[in-house]
Amino acid sequence: QVQLVESGGGLVQTGGSLRLSCAASGLTFSTYATGWFRQAPGKEREFVAAISWKGDITYYSDSVKGRFAISRNNAKNTVYLQMNTLKPEDTAVYYCAADYREVGASRNSGAYDFWGQGTQVTVSS
Repeated sequence: QVQLVESGGGLVQTGGSLRLSCAASGLTFSTYATGWFRQAPGKEREFVAAISWKGDITYYSDSVKGRFAISRNNAKNTVYLQMNTLKPEDTAVYYCAADYREVGASRNSGAYDFWGQGTQVTVSS
């Protein structure tokens, strides 16, 4: 049974930092691209960042480029999202997702096969 478990969310002030982690089990993690998405209250889920299974290709949404960094450790079956210079508009539930693919990564949530339950990130102004 595949599980993706996010952690690291919480309450932080504007300008602060958080690092999210997503631990995967029940799948061959090194064959899956992984992504982070977020959903704010009353809004649709949106793409944040994605990384290929090798870690050599990354994508970011324009809203987080230069502030967030996605990385992974295949030996630990974990993907990370380092979030710096946080803004109130970053407040959302953050989800990690896994997509079985040999090359690259997708910005499209429909491409992802497995999802975590999410972790809340709240940025106070």
